Amino acid sequence: MMDAILLQILNGLDKGSAYALIALGLTLIFGTLGVVNFAHGALFMIGAFCAVTLQRILSLSFDVIDPTQTDFLGNPKKIHTTYLESWLGPDIGNAILDWSVPLAIIFAIPVMILIGFAMERGLIRHFYKRPHADQILVTFGLAIVLQEIVKYFYGANPIPTPAPSAFRGSFDFGAIFGFDPNVIIYPYWRMVYFGFAAVIIAAVFAFLRFTTFGMVVRAGMADRETVGLLGIDIDKRFTLMFGLAAAVAGIAGVMYTPINSPNYHMGMDFLVLSFVVVVVGGMGSLPGAVAAGFLLGILESFASMNEIKSIIPGIDQIIIYLIAIVILLTRPRGLMGRKGVMEE
Repeated sequence: MMDAILLQILNGLDKGSAYALIALGLTLIFGTLGVVNFAHGALFMIGAFCAVTLQRILSLSFDVIDPTQTDFLGNPKKIHTTYLESWLGPDIGNAILDWSVPLAIIFAIPVMILIGFAMERGLIRHFYKRPHADQILVTFGLAIVLQEIVKYFYGANPIPTPAPSAFRGSFDFGAIFGFDPNVIIYPYWRMVYFGFAAVIIAAVFAFLRFTTFGMVVRAGMADRETVGLLGIDIDKRFTLMFGLAAAVAGIAGVMYTPINSPNYHMGMDFLVLSFVVVVVGGMGSLPGAVAAGFLLGILESFASMNEIKSIIPGIDQIIIYLIAIVILLTRPRGLMGRKGVMEE
């Protein structure tokens, strides 16, 4: 029983990491700009396709005639050689291609920041003072447009994007905790993703807490008008925070590609669940979003156990929503929600 519990906790941390990262970006945008951004899941998807795009760029190749190899007719064979191999040599070229997913973070950050700026300046800023229902409609429409653009260029089928070969194996937790070997086998990359999520979450909180920029942003989240009266261009800082939130969603998508092959609807798959996470954690509460992400991820994982589903069929599909109902009935503001947020 203990090995099953440990395995479900690991699975829950894996799911919770993705929920927490997306919910963190959602909460940053809502807490600073007051916008309910239903296009945030699309940013997660675009980040995943940044990894796909970089992999395709690095895989560009040309044909080289190799006289040492011949086909069945005795003609020299044409060998596909990537430009990376040609320029840097086989060892370095193949190593760069093998590590294309982690390297895609460097590619995705500026791309996602630019997309975030374009979204905020081009569309979302016009809806700051509009009702939340209007914000949801326009950002949901934007998400559908982005989804269809990705579908047009990349197709409807999932695109496998493997992890680096060094992380394609699995780790035997059973041997460490005294269980039978090969009982608790967990993929290396899922552990990498959890560690990556922990680092990003810690970095965002440290940025907001220990930098002057972050302190001003937190003050603006608490009292925007007063900060503005001090002569600080809080709107410009909030725009930068929108870009930061887009980058967080994007790199979360990049690192998730080996776990779930990118497809055009993956943003929508995570969006609804992430909004439930935000509401459960408390609208505008960054710690609440992170705590609720991991909590609901672990609960969803336990609900997917066959022993649980045999008692309550389909519970794994609705457990998050049931927990949300219970929490909101007992704590209408969520676990760590602030007074006055979305209560007008």
